Amino acid sequence: MASEHLPVPAGPIERRIYVICGQKVMIDADLAELYQLPTKILNQAVRRNANRFPKDFMFQLAPGELKNWKSQFVTSNPAAKMGLRKPHLPSPN
Repeated sequence: MASEHLPVPAGPIERRIYVICGQKVMIDADLAELYQLPTKILNQAVRRNANRFPKDFMFQLAPGELKNWKSQFVTSNPAAKMGLRKPHLPSPN
């Protein structure tokens, strides 16, 4: 079996799981990296195929939560992927 077809080892996945508000979550950019996709493409695929995912698969921070998140990080740190400055998905109507 070619190495590109092997499953991702658990370590890289576990390091990308955060506990936020008591829920285990993965940031979309981390999930996209595991699938070797641009984040924009991953989010677009999820939006277009929403019926294939559990209702709690994805959530978006409320404006107040995003503001608090941004205030926690004075300077973005791209390596840590914690410097989120804007939501990646449009707000639900």
